[in-house]
Amino acid sequence: MAHGNGSTTLKHHDRQYKVIGTRPIRHDGADKVTGRAKYGADVQVSGMLYGYVLRSPIAHGKIVSIDTSDAEAYPGVSAVITGKDFPDVSDKIAELGEGVVNLRHLGANIMARDKVLYQGHPVAAVAAENIHIAEEAARLIKIEYEALPVVQDVLQAMEDDAPILNDDVRTVEFGEVINSEPTNIAKRFFYEQGDPDEAFKNCEVVVEREFRTSTVHQGYIEPHTSTALWHGDGRLTVWTSTQGIFTVRQQVAELLQIPITWIKVVPMEIGGGFGGKISVYEQPVAAMLSKKSGRPVKVTMNRTDVFQSTGPTPGSYIRVKMGADKSGKIVAADAYLAYEAGAYPGSPINPGCMCIFSCYDIPNSRVDGYDVCVNKPRTNAYRAPGSTNAAFAVEAVVDEICERLEMDRLDFRLKNAAREGTRRVDGVVYPRIGLVECLTAIKNSDHWNGPLEGPNRGRGIACGFWFNAGLKSSVTVHVNTDGRVTLVEGSTDIGGSRAALAMQLAETLGIPAEDVQPLVVDTDSVGYTDVTGGSRVTLTTGLAAYEAGIKIRELMCQRAAKIWECDVDDVRYHDNATITGPSGKSISFKDLASQIVKTGESISASASVNVPSSSNAFGVHCADVEVDPDTGKVTVLRYTVAQDAGTAIHPAYVEGQMQGGAAQGIGWALNEEYIYDSNGLLRNANYLDYRIPTCYDLPKIETIIVEVPNPDHPYGVRGVGEVPICPPPATLNGAIHDAVGVRMRALPMSPPRVLHELLKKDGE
Repeated sequence: MAHGNGSTTLKHHDRQYKVIGTRPIRHDGADKVTGRAKYGADVQVSGMLYGYVLRSPIAHGKIVSIDTSDAEAYPGVSAVITGKDFPDVSDKIAELGEGVVNLRHLGANIMARDKVLYQGHPVAAVAAENIHIAEEAARLIKIEYEALPVVQDVLQAMEDDAPILNDDVRTVEFGEVINSEPTNIAKRFFYEQGDPDEAFKNCEVVVEREFRTSTVHQGYIEPHTSTALWHGDGRLTVWTSTQGIFTVRQQVAELLQIPITWIKVVPMEIGGGFGGKISVYEQPVAAMLSKKSGRPVKVTMNRTDVFQSTGPTPGSYIRVKMGADKSGKIVAADAYLAYEAGAYPGSPINPGCMCIFSCYDIPNSRVDGYDVCVNKPRTNAYRAPGSTNAAFAVEAVVDEICERLEMDRLDFRLKNAAREGTRRVDGVVYPRIGLVECLTAIKNSDHWNGPLEGPNRGRGIACGFWFNAGLKSSVTVHVNTDGRVTLVEGSTDIGGSRAALAMQLAETLGIPAEDVQPLVVDTDSVGYTDVTGGSRVTLTTGLAAYEAGIKIRELMCQRAAKIWECDVDDVRYHDNATITGPSGKSISFKDLASQIVKTGESISASASVNVPSSSNAFGVHCADVEVDPDTGKVTVLRYTVAQDAGTAIHPAYVEGQMQGGAAQGIGWALNEEYIYDSNGLLRNANYLDYRIPTCYDLPKIETIIVEVPNPDHPYGVRGVGEVPICPPPATLNGAIHDAVGVRMRALPMSPPRVLHELLKKDGE
């Protein structure tokens, strides 16, 4: 089915739905467009102070001394804190819902103790009557540093003589510490199946290449912001823009050493996150300033703070070797990946290792991955963390194999595509998946089959994969006397998840989506729910809504049986929200709801689910570009995304995720990078110099929604939010080669880099 906005849906199932697949107006839409929606910076509490965080001006050094006396004496200042005001946190690993963290390292990241490990590392904070006083007072704090050598290149950081960032880091391999001396290499991951070395000997063609990717930021519009109130009884309330209220509660409880139940985290609307608003930064700082001052404190980062101090996605070094036989079957693959962790361990190296060969059926493969500390901000998740880096490398090698074998790039991918029964290098065997259907959708598309005319123009194609998380979610559903229902849930809404959850509940109950009122509530008001991340909310919280809906159906049947004075086994709930009983009795959902008060107690149901499996999402992108041979500038002329959504609950939001992820991936591919000088100082910590794509850089992104239902979900849902960022760099790389004959092996493929390769090619 085609839509006027350049979207097509290709269904690979015959199920018919009443609500799912429609496009109702989003439930939070009116407040968003009228400006009434409350974001983190909109919080106002009586007596509120404003916090300012003082950050390190150097990239690596020991803190010799801190003198806060002048700041404390400054008029209008109520509190000054440093690392010594925070409890000492034990060496404990915490699961954040999308990645793990050592709490001691997390504590040192939110406020430095003995050392600073990157420019922007927090060293002190001030709370005052207004932000200007707080900033002026912070500048009076005297800090003496002993500068240390800086290392920011991932391979240099792995060398034996590299400056060591953390004295407590040892390399962990297969769960065991393998060295006794401090190192920057925090973890090694290793996966292998078959016999790659032997298989390479029998290949018709073998290609081995090295790749580099730069540090990039998630680019969310809203800076990090939180307000904290430490109550007189020791309890704490935090208002924050976050991707996970329960993980904020856990982190704050651990870092401040107070009981979880004493903390209430209130979610505000969130102006983007993409993985960057899962771990805490300013929340514990605001809390400690509130405790010390006795008043509520708001801490809001400015844009420079966000770039210098919050988690970007890692730069990386990747080496890929792949071999194929004469028929074009990939028979062997080997990859080496080293990802920057930033100041503390925790890069997405393991997902990178698991994703790198995930799109292909390769019987003999090996992956070796390393998590490496460097003098940059501690990395954080960014939309399919680790997968984009890996896809850039492996898809470039696949393209080169196709060229050597003189095979069509799309047909080669179809021949080698992962499908049901394919075993991934990390041991996972795929259930029903939709990569072949996505490749076929592109092969049959107007884009792939359309003409591409003109000089220096080329077309590229690439595949991408993300597991999609399951994890835990809880909801509660209340039936109201007007026949509408309230859905209480704890998944913060970033991309329209309120609507997607309401629609699944509405489908289950047989009522209109507009008759469901979804509410995102605080940690005291709903059961435990993991983060909005990993493309898990529509799948997992949607499953909880479905199960609660089934319970509501049963309760409505019980109520009807009570009214009709019959056995509940003789009552049936139908998908059109009609309840029928013996002797032709029938009543609508709305009419029965109107009798709730007079026939007994309220009708409510809760459901909590834990989904251990992933839904395995794949996408295939196609792009046309034009390369200016004089400047190296790449212009994207046309772009198409095909992706398996399982079942598109709200197609407009699925299209939006596909387009948004592709836009971010295009920025990552062509322009975005952190630029550091030789002293480790970030030179482009603003949106003027850190260049994200604008409307002038992007064509209309066409979408093809492929629906191959996920067998582990009642409505076939697969997460859609992360896969779209994986293929763009590789897709554009292939298009650049098709246009001008050069293969790029570093991101971003900015004009200077492309021009360098063009000049090198002309000089050969």
